[in-house]
Amino acid sequence: MSCQHLNELTLETMISKANYPVFRCEECLRVGDRWVHLRICQTCGKMLCCDSSKNQHARRHYEESGHAVISSAELGEEWLWCFVDEQQKNY
Repeated sequence: MSCQHLNELTLETMISKANYPVFRCEECLRVGDRWVHLRICQTCGKMLCCDSSKNQHARRHYEESGHAVISSAELGEEWLWCFVDEQQKNY
């Protein structure tokens, strides 16, 4: 199955982790909690925590906003995930 959301993104249009001087989940900081891994919303650029984190802010952001695709903000990881189609794509 092909995912239109993932296929629309290119290296030129992606929001890169290189754009972030500090890696943190703003929502976790706001509520005084911690995160496991970080993800970047490829629609608005918010950096949020992953599904392995207690608060799952990236997933909650998708559910509230409809922003379908995230990328890993972890160094050495180069993948995208679509919440709608539950598909992953490496770049």
